[in-house]
Amino acid sequence: MLTIGVEEEYVLIDPASGVPVARAADVQAAANRQRALTEGEVQRELSQAQIEVATPVCRSLDEVGGHLLRLRHSLAQAARACGCRLAATGSVPFTDRLRVPVTRTPRYLRLRRAAPALVDEQLINGMHVHVGVPDREAGVRVLNGLRPWLPVLTAVAANSPFWHGGDTGFASWRTVVFDRWPVSGPPPEFADAADYDRRINTLVERGLIADTGQIYWQARLSERYPTVEVRAMDVQLTVDEAVLVAGLVRALCASTLGGAETPPSEPEFIRAAGWYAARHGTTGVLHDPVTGRPVPARQATGSLVARVDEALAATGDRDRAACLLGRLHRDGNGAVRQRRALRREGRASVIGLIVDETA
Repeated sequence: MLTIGVEEEYVLIDPASGVPVARAADVQAAANRQRALTEGEVQRELSQAQIEVATPVCRSLDEVGGHLLRLRHSLAQAARACGCRLAATGSVPFTDRLRVPVTRTPRYLRLRRAAPALVDEQLINGMHVHVGVPDREAGVRVLNGLRPWLPVLTAVAANSPFWHGGDTGFASWRTVVFDRWPVSGPPPEFADAADYDRRINTLVERGLIADTGQIYWQARLSERYPTVEVRAMDVQLTVDEAVLVAGLVRALCASTLGGAETPPSEPEFIRAAGWYAARHGTTGVLHDPVTGRPVPARQATGSLVARVDEALAATGDRDRAACLLGRLHRDGNGAVRQRRALRREGRASVIGLIVDETA
C-alpha cells in the first residue's frame, strides 16, 4: 500500500463581503494555540490572505479524511476568532481594489520582484497529493503514467469558477492562472530519473528559474520527500471530495507501478485536453485517454475508474470511490455548486456555501 499525504491551501475571507483579508499571521498564531494541531501542520502561503495545511503521512483514506477534518475544523475556529472565515475554493470569488500583500519572506519577496502582476493575481488555492514511491526511477515511471489522466483529475476537482466578482466561464480558473508561470502545465515525458534531474537542473543553471521549487508542473517529483506530488487539482470544497481525489491519485500511481499500460500521450493533446477540462469541468465533454476521443465527462471518469479498479480494490477503497464519484456526478463538483449558489441567492449564498462546506 502506497503512503499518501495531502496539502491544502485556503484563503481567509471577510464573512460579509467575501473579499480576502490579510490575517494569515493572526490565524496561524491562533491555530498554534489549539491542542488539536501540532507544530508545522499550519504554514503560511504566498499572500497574507492564504494559509496552508499538510497532513501527516497516511496509509488509508480514513486517515486522510480524519486529519483534514481536524485541520479544517481547527483552522476554521482560529479564523472566526480573528474575525474572518476559512474558505476552500480554488480561486477567490470576490476582491476589492486593494492588492493583498505578499508574505514577507525572502523567497516570496524575490518572487514578486520577478513577476509582480502574476504574484498579485496568485489568489488561487490548490490541493497537492503526495504519494510515496520506492525511488526516483519509480517516480518517473509514475509521472509518465499520470500524464494522460491529469486533465480528468482537473475536471473532477474543478472548484474555481469565479474571479474578481464575475463568472469566468471556466470550471477551474485556477488552472488557467497557474499555467502562466514559465515551467507549468502537464509535465513532459522523461526517459528516466537521470533525464528528469538533468532537465530541471539545466533550467536552474541557465537562469530560467530561480530553483527547482519553481517547477510548477501539474505533477512532479518532490525534492524534499520520496514522493510524487500531484498538483493538478483545485482545493476541494469538502473533505469527502478531497478524499475521493486523493484516492484516485494514489490508485493511478499504484496502477502505473503495477504495470498498467499508459495510453498514448502526445504533449499537444494533453495540453489541449487540460484546457478543455479546466473550461468545462464535469459538465461537458472530456478527452478520454483510452479511446483518444472526446466523450461525456461521466464516460471519461468511468475510464479512469476502470483503469484503477484493481488498485482501489487492493486498498479497500473501491466502494467508497464509486459512492463519492456518483455523488459528485449527481450533485456537481465545487464549480457546479458555487454557480448554483450564485443563481439561487447571489453573493451571500456563494460565501455561505464555501464557508459552510469548508469546515
